[in-house]
Amino acid sequence: MKYSKLFPKTLKQAPSGAESINQQLLVRAGFIHQEMAGVYTYLPMGWKVLDKISDIVREEMDKIEGQELVMPALHPADLWKKTGRFTSVDVLFKLKGAGGADLVLGPTHEEIIYPLVAEYVSSYRDLPVYLYQIQVKFRNEPRAKAGLLRGREFLMKDLYSFHTSDDDRNSYYKKVREAYLRIFKRIGLKALETKASGGTFSDLSEEFQVITPSGEDTIFVCLKCGSVFNKEILSDKKCSDCGGSLKQEKAIEVGNIFPLKRSFAETFKLYFTNQSGQQEIVSAGCYGLGISRAMGAIVEVSHDNKGIIWSEAVAPYRVHLVGLDLGDPHVESEAEKLYKLFLVENVEVLFDDRVNVSAGAKFADADLIGIPYRVVISKKTCLTSSRNSGNKLEIKKRSEKETKFLSFEKVLKIVKDSG
Repeated sequence: MKYSKLFPKTLKQAPSGAESINQQLLVRAGFIHQEMAGVYTYLPMGWKVLDKISDIVREEMDKIEGQELVMPALHPADLWKKTGRFTSVDVLFKLKGAGGADLVLGPTHEEIIYPLVAEYVSSYRDLPVYLYQIQVKFRNEPRAKAGLLRGREFLMKDLYSFHTSDDDRNSYYKKVREAYLRIFKRIGLKALETKASGGTFSDLSEEFQVITPSGEDTIFVCLKCGSVFNKEILSDKKCSDCGGSLKQEKAIEVGNIFPLKRSFAETFKLYFTNQSGQQEIVSAGCYGLGISRAMGAIVEVSHDNKGIIWSEAVAPYRVHLVGLDLGDPHVESEAEKLYKLFLVENVEVLFDDRVNVSAGAKFADADLIGIPYRVVISKKTCLTSSRNSGNKLEIKKRSEKETKFLSFEKVLKIVKDSG
């Protein structure tokens, strides 16, 4: 992609009212645009990041035999009235459809997935089933804030598993936990397994929390055994696992897994016939992961005073090719050739092809956008320039200070091997 054609361009200032770091940087760098509090347009580079996070999530869900589907965002309210949550969920978006029918914009999908599975599952032979989706959710948050960390419309992965027994569910639960840890490691987040309340869904749950001063949650980390607890389940300031001292931290919740209570299965008559011909209730688990929230969390924990620092796995491009001295026809021609060489090698590259823009402005934009590798071509670094007897390009990793001068072959090896 050439920067001259990229939509939109970077902004010098964050919009007024943008208090969180992720909102400031993502808006300024051209990844998102706020439409109203808690609602964003994901611009082309922002969508590329979300897409890469989603692909990693899909890979890990498929490894544990998850099957992807997409359920509707618009729900018949009768299903929510059946569970009693039409009146009990205070963040529910409610609207009227044709003929005055009550409708709901889905904040979660138990009311859809349970009757769906009940229609197709009748025997122990039909179980277990693992179904997941990556879907837009809607929650009428009274105070939508902190950019992508607390929105009214957001992208989420939710997986539901259905089993013949709690033991089988608990076995699968461990597989999901391990998959989540792999996901967060791959996208560049250090997520801590945190014991928490299950709320209306279950007695207890496990959250995945990322420590950062900007987090809305308060967690406590045991200094002795490493166990982590959400403050809502603590009865005292000692670790319930080993009695050790606890350290308080602020954190962002990026995932949550929990066994589901029997009430949903009972309400929607989700039973199966066991091997003895007797009816039993299906045991289920729910596993949520915030895709757009993870994107915001990455920016909150991976930035400096110049801009974003994306990991290679989720960056919109791998190389930010900066062309200097492009008023010189020779340099311009060499830069174009280099751009095409990267493309031929299947390296995702953003080429700053702007003419008459200072080196300082181009470097500032590169730092703000945060692509992993900056490669500079100029009169000094043109591969065929007499001033560059070593045929070297300038390369710098966004997360490091050191600049190196290397051949194209070595540059290519670095940027490809890092993936």
